[in-house]
Amino acid sequence: MSGNKHASPTSWVDSDEAPELTDEFFERADEYVGDKLVRRGRPPAEHKKLPLTVRYDEDVVAAFKATGRGWQTRMNDALRDWLKDHPSRAA
Repeated sequence: MSGNKHASPTSWVDSDEAPELTDEFFERADEYVGDKLVRRGRPPAEHKKLPLTVRYDEDVVAAFKATGRGWQTRMNDALRDWLKDHPSRAA
């Protein structure tokens, strides 16, 4: 027996049945410059955010949400401003 008994069988794929390569396919494809993969998407943040589960009063959350998109960032900024006037005793 000269063949590899663990090799998967190859089946004929008709090139006419292959999906058409659309512009969307190429937009989502990985891009290389030389051997280096160009990363897409959001760049790494200067200050890493930590996912937390916290509980706030309903009216506080409603007030921030009422300000529209980016309300969580504004809430973070409000907490940061509070810390300027109330430095941590542990620091």
